[in-house]
Amino acid sequence: MKLSVIMPVHNELHTIREAIRQVQEVGLEKEIIIVDDHSFDGTREILSQIADDEVKVVYHDQNMGKGSAIRTALQYVTGDIIIIQDGDLEYDPADYHKLIEPIVEGRASVVYGSRFLGEITNMHFLNYIANKILALTASLLFFNWITDEGTCYKVFKADVLKSLDLKCTGFDFCPEVTAKVRKRGYRIVEVPISYRGRTTDEGKKIRWQDGLMAFLTLIKYRLVD
Repeated sequence: MKLSVIMPVHNELHTIREAIRQVQEVGLEKEIIIVDDHSFDGTREILSQIADDEVKVVYHDQNMGKGSAIRTALQYVTGDIIIIQDGDLEYDPADYHKLIEPIVEGRASVVYGSRFLGEITNMHFLNYIANKILALTASLLFFNWITDEGTCYKVFKADVLKSLDLKCTGFDFCPEVTAKVRKRGYRIVEVPISYRGRTTDEGKKIRWQDGLMAFLTLIKYRLVD
């Protein structure tokens, strides 16, 4: 089965080369679809130098948000399985094999990589608490116990993700997709992953407002389709 790696990118000058290298080294049949969400720090110049048939780079003419970048990438997906990969180094592509295993074996259509079932390094305490609250909220609202709703490593059968009619533009991708796969009746299977958090000074972009938005988005999609 072919894996499509969707990588939304915005201002990841210091990590993008290594992130792409690590994904390229994963021994799976795959394509890498990178959507640059109007970076201005030199990331675009790095991406423009890529010469690899496995990698496709798409550029946004204005900053539209992570969710919009993922929706753009979906137009180019040709694989059977989709995984979301950030352009930083917080998540380890070496986990791909165990992330896709439940789908390859026919045991799941949706898999989340759980930081809380695996190894966490350098997660800020407030981020830890926020992620715990979001996971509990999602579990109670959608009747599927999960430990990590906000994980980047979300994996789907391609036809499942393409069918969801996503509306997200920013970090609301996570709660929207969680709500919609559950309302379609897909069970979310979790596998443990490794995670090394970075600080705001290192380029971490998510803020407390995004956590509040995620909480409200979960409630919104519990009430509406």
